[in-house]
Amino acid sequence: MKKFYGQRAYVQSAGVKNDLEIDGFAVAVCAELGVELQRHRVRSFDEMAQWGDDLSGFDLIVALSPASQRHALELTRHFHLAVEYWPILDPTGLGETREAKLSAYRQARDQIAARIIARFGPAQG
Repeated sequence: MKKFYGQRAYVQSAGVKNDLEIDGFAVAVCAELGVELQRHRVRSFDEMAQWGDDLSGFDLIVALSPASQRHALELTRHFHLAVEYWPILDPTGLGETREAKLSAYRQARDQIAARIIARFGPAQG
C-alpha cells in the first residue's frame, strides 16, 4: 500500500501470530519492486493494540488467510471495522527449486498488488 499510495492512508501489517520471521522469499520478491521487508517484523493484532495502535482508528482490515479473516471478524464485535477477505495463493511450501518457489511468491505478490489497485485505484504517480 505504501509503495502505491505513499502517505494517503495509514497502513499497518498484522497477522494472527507474531512468532514468525519474515519469509526470505517474500523479502526477495518484494525487493524486486523496491519494497524493503528486510527489517519488517511480524506483529499480531494483540501486539498492535499493546503498542498503542488503536484498532478503532482503522476503517478496514484486509485478511489474506481464513485464519486472519476469522480473527478480524472477531474484532468487529468490539470495534467498528470493515473486513474484506482477499483469497490469494499461499506460496509457502510450493515449488521444488529456488526459482519455482520464487515464481510462486511472485504470483502471490502480484495477486495482492492487483487486488490493491482494483480496490483503491491506480497507484499515485
